[in-house]
Amino acid sequence: MSTAIAFDFDKARFNMIEQQIRPWDVLDAKVLALLGEVKREDFVPEAYQSVALADLEIPLGKGEGQSMLAPKVEARLLQDLALQPGDSVLEIGTGSGYLAALMARQCARVISLEIDPALAQQARANLQAAGVKNVEVRTADACADQFAACNAGAPFDAIVLGGSVAEVPQELLSLLKTGGRLWAVVGRAPAMRATLVRAVAGGQHVEQPWDVSAPRLQNFPESSPFKF
Repeated sequence: MSTAIAFDFDKARFNMIEQQIRPWDVLDAKVLALLGEVKREDFVPEAYQSVALADLEIPLGKGEGQSMLAPKVEARLLQDLALQPGDSVLEIGTGSGYLAALMARQCARVISLEIDPALAQQARANLQAAGVKNVEVRTADACADQFAACNAGAPFDAIVLGGSVAEVPQELLSLLKTGGRLWAVVGRAPAMRATLVRAVAGGQHVEQPWDVSAPRLQNFPESSPFKF
């Protein structure tokens, strides 16, 4: 009679950090430590447990394109964003709640909007099970009524878009504090870029430091008045 061998998540997590994340120029010691502490497998659907720490986008729910970003993308996002302990963060696209859990360890508060009610409920359960208390998951279409659902809690120190958009809507940039920053994947396949927009006096400073692709966020416009 054969005995099933338990999957070694600790070894897989070590390999994820050393073989996926460090080679992607993520060298911030705090970010690397965080990825070792927050268990990604606790936020992954049961069917994908064995690949929870692989270099993959993990499918979520039943909607087209709904997925967790690859671990190396989440890690570099965190490094780019450089959250501070007192920061207030808006996340659009909660997904499984994993990225919110990571950010919650670095900042004061995360408000996260999820358009899919089932995903929002699962994210709340995942966060509660992980003991994360400073994330509020709201079921909402972030784009509806000129981004009205994003206003509660504004202005923010940071805004994170959990998927790609054609362009960054000006309505979201107006919700940043001076010195605040917005992170998103911007562009159209196959040409997308990680984009960091900082709110500075009199306008915005834009950096697009690396190539990356991500599924589209639902209902975001394919064009807007804001141009890079």
